[in-house]
Amino acid sequence: MNNREQVAQAISEALDGQLTVEDIVVKIEQPKTSDLGDLAFPTFVLAKTLHKAPNLIAADLADKINQTTFEKVQAVGPYVNFFLKKGNFAATTLAAILTDKDQYGAQNLGNGGNVPIDMSSPNIAKPMSMGHLRSTVIGNAIANILSKTGYHPIKINHLGDWGTQFGKLMQAYKMWGTEAEVKADPINKLLEYYVRFHKEAKEHPEMDEDAREWFKKLEDGDEEATRLWKWFRSESLKSFMRIYDELGVKFDSYNGEAFYNDKMDEVVQILEDKHLLHESKGAEVVDLDKYDLNPALIKKSDGATLYITRDLAAAIYRKREYKFVQSLYVVGAEQINHFKQLKAVLTEMGFDWADQIHHIPFGLITLNGQKLSTRSGRVVLLEDVLKDSIDLAMKQIEAKNPSLANKNEVAHEVGVGAVIFHDLKNERLNSFDFNLEEVVRFEGDTGPYVQYARARAESMLRKANKTTFDLDDISIDDPAAWNTIKALSEFGDVIKRAATEYEPSVVAKYAINLAREFNKYYANSKVLVEDDGLNARLALVKSVSIVLKESLRLLGVESPDEM
Repeated sequence: MNNREQVAQAISEALDGQLTVEDIVVKIEQPKTSDLGDLAFPTFVLAKTLHKAPNLIAADLADKINQTTFEKVQAVGPYVNFFLKKGNFAATTLAAILTDKDQYGAQNLGNGGNVPIDMSSPNIAKPMSMGHLRSTVIGNAIANILSKTGYHPIKINHLGDWGTQFGKLMQAYKMWGTEAEVKADPINKLLEYYVRFHKEAKEHPEMDEDAREWFKKLEDGDEEATRLWKWFRSESLKSFMRIYDELGVKFDSYNGEAFYNDKMDEVVQILEDKHLLHESKGAEVVDLDKYDLNPALIKKSDGATLYITRDLAAAIYRKREYKFVQSLYVVGAEQINHFKQLKAVLTEMGFDWADQIHHIPFGLITLNGQKLSTRSGRVVLLEDVLKDSIDLAMKQIEAKNPSLANKNEVAHEVGVGAVIFHDLKNERLNSFDFNLEEVVRFEGDTGPYVQYARARAESMLRKANKTTFDLDDISIDDPAAWNTIKALSEFGDVIKRAATEYEPSVVAKYAINLAREFNKYYANSKVLVEDDGLNARLALVKSVSIVLKESLRLLGVESPDEM
């Protein structure tokens, strides 16, 4: 049992089983200050059933609880406060970490079940901007966290490689582009054509009609349209792969929208067979009034398909292919209504597994308060941001540790890690403004701060020349170490919460807190003194190093041993 379960067990026994351990665990709180104990149980929940004031219930409970397991149990107002036995608790926690190493905190919530994760999904022929960062790194972190909790994540890059934007791009290329120009600088040139098209189409709306014709040619298999599409797609993937390599993100599938072109007829057939399709202004829709949603537009009046038609085909394909227990879509919050419609249509089609589909929404990244936009040309390229972040990390390393042997490698790990960590420390539904100078700081709530705390731990272990530990001698009673030990013990609970809430920020905030508590311990205790407690103190240092490294790994961030 972990410490919360131990407390819950003691309370349940004192209540003669009126509340189960599971009921109690979720109600246990952590007091604001350590002088009030390590864990606390609020008794308000019992007031109605026991017909007593909460403070009287707390006093009765404190008297009935078997205190031999704890250092102290006391009632303070309506709370029962528990003080854990520090030495025993420290020894148990550190032994678990040193034994399990990077498996510490692992759980089997998923029993090996497949979880496809639709993530990143940039559009072909457009550069990856900062706007693509969130889906990529949130999806990657969720995949790592789910893997840690016993699921089998399948990372799918559902490329935006179909749609009317290709008609616009083809028309723009035919009007202004040359093969030599595109070959010399593919993505930037294609973006230039695309932005110019949108600007000029405002004055010349007939251009939009020409673009629609090009896309219709592509849908009909026209040789020239298909050649251009394949070329644009190939050049785009080369550019994307360079950035994914920088981020350390890999995918299991690159099946994009085009992959489902031959799979949509089945969707339409099922909808027709179940009499779900209705005509509306020449288009075909599924009525979703009973879900309090607008009709789902399945086919336009010209017969062209839409995003939702492909997403229906993709959902059915993924269920058949992966037999998933959950299917996640890491897509911006502005698409909430789209995914409500998707699930509702699947439900109407008779697929009870629609409930296993979860949209994982997130907020926007803004720059100077402005939303990024490809159409308007207000684009901040992700590749440029990563390069600038690495350069900024190198400057700080040169200032702090100019003799560092592998400076380029560390600067890359710190610079890229800083960008990833900054995104993930924010709760995913929150939008945030990006400022590179704040991101790549070695102080404050940053990735480099956590990396530096872990590198400091490794430095102390090198100085002590310590690689093995006597697990029978790792009891620590030092009050300065207590908050660090308690934080270490909570890692499993943190991972479980992050997995069930699809919320990587839980891990990022935990890592910041653990780094902060460890730095306080390091500042207030002489760790490397040769005495009887050295083995235990170094066991604590090694445990911090293990858990910080694993926390960062779950987020997709590297952990340099030296900085």
